[in-house]
Amino acid sequence: MPAIRTEDRIFPCRGILFDKDGTLLDFMALWSDWALTLTRLVEGQLTVMGAAATVPAENLLGLMLDIDGQMKGYDKTGPLAMGTEEEVTAILAWQLYVAGVPWNEALLQIRSFNTIAMQKLEEKRNAVPIRGLHGFLTRCEAAGIRLGVVTSDTTEGAVKHMDWLGIRKYFGSIVGRDRVINGKPDPEMAELAMGELGIQAEDCLMIGDSNADMMMGKLAGLYGTIGIASEPDAAHYLVDADWIIPDYTVMEPIAYADHITLKEDKQRE
Repeated sequence: MPAIRTEDRIFPCRGILFDKDGTLLDFMALWSDWALTLTRLVEGQLTVMGAAATVPAENLLGLMLDIDGQMKGYDKTGPLAMGTEEEVTAILAWQLYVAGVPWNEALLQIRSFNTIAMQKLEEKRNAVPIRGLHGFLTRCEAAGIRLGVVTSDTTEGAVKHMDWLGIRKYFGSIVGRDRVINGKPDPEMAELAMGELGIQAEDCLMIGDSNADMMMGKLAGLYGTIGIASEPDAAHYLVDADWIIPDYTVMEPIAYADHITLKEDKQRE
């Protein structure tokens, strides 16, 4: 069986499921301008109305700003990190509704703001791969490991961003929120992707940057969950990860390996 090898362990797997944002590509590089633009548009609209957000504007989506008001990070447990576009729209529309805008008009206004923010994202196309990604995917392909993506983004959006990275060809399944009824951490995305890849849960790993990814992997019965923590404090939030890595340079796909099972490995600890 193919496997993933680290410095001290070998994890057998026939397939790997990846989250997209923060796992395949740098979250801040792609989404920070979008999030800040959207938040400022809402804040500006409220100011025009003589109102204010019910909480500090940056807290609406979980942004972390520096003294100059620029985005320096985000809450790994917040809406920006884990929410869908529909959930973000609802959160921001609620602020307009509380300020007196009818709900249907509030939704239309936020969608209009989102179009503006998305245009900036499209212009920059700032998709930056996580360190070691391209080499890792190439070696997974050579080892015969099947790969899929499970993301809270739309499938169309995921395909587009993967094309920007030049990695679309490696993935046999791409499951966005539009392809399932229940999003993360429900196991539906993982189950659909595994079905399309033709692999069983006990032969599959999950790699993601949020604990929702880890929970989904466990609920789907995957062999193991790997949290990717490219920032020093990120590992703190991956409480349900079996292993945590900084990037893809610490793992090596291999075509075949004699191994002990995860259960046997844990019994030794």
